[in-house]
Amino acid sequence: MSGGSVAAVSSNETYSFTKPNRESITLLAGLGVEGDVHAGVTVKHRSRVARDPSQPNLRQVHLIHEELFGEVREAGFEVAAGQLGENVTTRGIDLLGLPVGALLRLGDEAVVEVTGLRNPCLQIDNFRSGLLKQVVGRGADGAVRHRAGIMGVVLRGGVVRPGDPVGVELPEGPHRPLEIV
Repeated sequence: MSGGSVAAVSSNETYSFTKPNRESITLLAGLGVEGDVHAGVTVKHRSRVARDPSQPNLRQVHLIHEELFGEVREAGFEVAAGQLGENVTTRGIDLLGLPVGALLRLGDEAVVEVTGLRNPCLQIDNFRSGLLKQVVGRGADGAVRHRAGIMGVVLRGGVVRPGDPVGVELPEGPHRPLEIV
């Protein structure tokens, strides 16, 4: 098991693209971030609710690696923790390289199971014009690369704070690469 740390935690009780940073957030098993608009057993994202409100919520917790902010800064975009709508900003973990089913142990108690990639939307360009091209692009092989973080579900709840350790536990057997959820 390898890991990194929590750089920031964020939540918002109302629909808004950005989420204010908090001193702590509480993850609730099977639901997500306590008091966050995206918490729930079924989907909460507006477009997904419109298609089928009974879908399971595979997007209870949104995580982004802090290193992404440095990468987009080099392209002229100033972005800080919480501004892309994530709940947990990590440091020192290759989130995008994790397989489906990886477990993230956040702090002393919380466990999040990785379900897939975040599907970046046009709201990113509304936030900073041109930023969407920085977080969705093509790799050297021509394949589309989504870099706006990963999504997960809460298996075990607990309080998460900046500075907390993040442990990574990979699933047994063959690893499935992350896809959009």
